[in-house]
Amino acid sequence: VQLQASGGGLVQAGGSLRLSCAASRRTFSNNGVGWFRQAPGKDREYVASINWRGTDTDYADSAKGRFTISRDNAKVYLQMNSLRPEDTAVYYCASALGASTSANDRGYRYWGQGTQVTVSS
Repeated sequence: VQLQASGGGLVQAGGSLRLSCAASRRTFSNNGVGWFRQAPGKDREYVASINWRGTDTDYADSAKGRFTISRDNAKVYLQMNSLRPEDTAVYYCASALGASTSANDRGYRYWGQGTQVTVSS
């Protein structure tokens, strides 16, 4: 199973980006999906997750009110608004072991290769 994250890029502070995550198989259909990020020299951190049905979402405090996670039958999305320089990182999507949301990266089985998000001040 491969996950493909896309949609990253360079944006000015206050701007928006929409990340997408697709799977090589229908691995999303019964699983929660999460977004994580890792900035240079820092540990990977949780951003947001969504349950298998798309009816429940969870966000890190840093993402609340600015980011929105959603999903359809094929992809999971992360809409990022009001971006800040501290949001600069490589963003990864991951497919959870279970069907619900999870902020714990140990609860994820498959990981994508990441997409770079750079926010300039």
